[in-house]
Amino acid sequence: MDPRIKWNQKHKERINQLEEPAPNARLENLSSYLPGGQAVDLACGLGGNSLFLARLNFQVRAIDISDVAVNYLKEIAVKQKLAIYPQLCDLTEITNLNLQKNSISLVVITNYLDRSLFPLVKSIIKENGYFFMETFYMSPKHENQGVSNQYKLQSGELLAEFAEWNVLFYEENEQEGRQTIFCRKY
Repeated sequence: MDPRIKWNQKHKERINQLEEPAPNARLENLSSYLPGGQAVDLACGLGGNSLFLARLNFQVRAIDISDVAVNYLKEIAVKQKLAIYPQLCDLTEITNLNLQKNSISLVVITNYLDRSLFPLVKSIIKENGYFFMETFYMSPKHENQGVSNQYKLQSGELLAEFAEWNVLFYEENEQEGRQTIFCRKY
């Protein structure tokens, strides 16, 4: 199935089931590190993280493949007068993003994995900027969580990928089958 169609269907279902999307709990817990600035929320979905960051004085570029999600987030941003700029983009076509090197204070990626984005993330975050990522990993307890192994991190993969950064938080949660990193660029 075409990814845009798949995600449009999923987001239509979710919109009917919730009042407002919630941010990632670990990102919320790290909010004392987040003073505001320019942020990019890649694969933003319905925008729980984007809404949270905009309320922390970030100007957020929220990027997703789903026009349902992007339009939903645009409506909320306008109604609540938040600095969120949703953008429709297939993240496998990253050249269309037009993001400047060393210009972003924070990049967030949750529940999405495309390893080819790591060089882009590293290049656009400015010195002392932050990266937060949380997604599925190959936990022995979650082998059959309905996510293909190509979209799951190996144990320790984010630590290895961002080894040259200052890692402020890292967790592999076997119970939930997720890996989380929050780090600062030197």
